Amino acid sequence: MIIQIVVIVDENNGIGKDNQLLCHMPADLKHFKKHTVGHPVIMGRRTFDSIKKPLPNRRNIVVTRQDMEIEGCDVVGSIEQALALCNGEDLVSIVGGAMIFEQSMDLVNRIHLTCMHHQFEADTFFPKIDPASWKITSEEDHDADDKNPYPYSFITYERR
Repeated sequence: MIIQIVVIVDENNGIGKDNQLLCHMPADLKHFKKHTVGHPVIMGRRTFDSIKKPLPNRRNIVVTRQDMEIEGCDVVGSIEQALALCNGEDLVSIVGGAMIFEQSMDLVNRIHLTCMHHQFEADTFFPKIDPASWKITSEEDHDADDKNPYPYSFITYERR
């Protein structure tokens, strides 16, 4: 099973502020969908709260310490329990937030990172990617346009 992270960051590895994405980037949303549709996605409860509903055409697994049920989602207490639910899947995506990314970095084989070439005021950050553990296998640069307000790059990392 390939376990991947799909994330958008700014130049300081910021991923959010006040439980929201830093900005609206349609190209990244399309990129996110391309890499997650048809496969399970694992997220923390606060990330789910910011999305407000299960992502369509994906099995949604929410990791939380709270004893709760969420319609349309499997709710578990740990990343390991979430991955156990995905036994037999070929691809699983970890989609946030910061605590879930931090807890899963040692389990992940691939990172699909969108880097916005801009610095935002952020209160939530993606962990640093250690170049000794990761290599860039593809990088695609894009200019800002009428729909995407900042230049950005799609970068794929694979574990060394």
